Amino acid sequence: MNFSKKNHDHKNKNVIDVSKKVILSVAVIAALGLTSCKNETKKETETTTTEMSKDMAMTDLSFGVRGNCGMCKNTIEKAANGVEGVASANWDVDKKKIDVSFDDTKTDAMAIHKAIAASGYDTEKVAGDEIAYKNLPDCCQYDHEMMMNHK
Repeated sequence: MNFSKKNHDHKNKNVIDVSKKVILSVAVIAALGLTSCKNETKKETETTTTEMSKDMAMTDLSFGVRGNCGMCKNTIEKAANGVEGVASANWDVDKKKIDVSFDDTKTDAMAIHKAIAASGYDTEKVAGDEIAYKNLPDCCQYDHEMMMNHK
């Protein structure tokens, strides 16, 4: 009988050890889970703050730019997008108008006009560079008197 009681006590001790390990494991997993959730919430808040401050500095601008075709569109948009601070530029072939969104803490409207003019295209405020104009493909050599910024 004595052997049976020792064996039973030994089993009870093993059950207690296993129970302690299970409880400890569950506690560790719960702690990691809560810490992980807390960090995700913090990251989301930081991202939102950054996006809000970025949106506040954006300026939208539309102005006329002379040009003829899809190749002109590519060149004009590339010139505008090449200005630091420009987020997007879209030139409308039919209306001869560009819509630009830019960060006004990094650039201004005149810098965008000048960049487009340097690529050979007239804007409402700056005449296109003549050498760049002459190097444009024949289909892109527009009439300097054409209307721009059509409604």
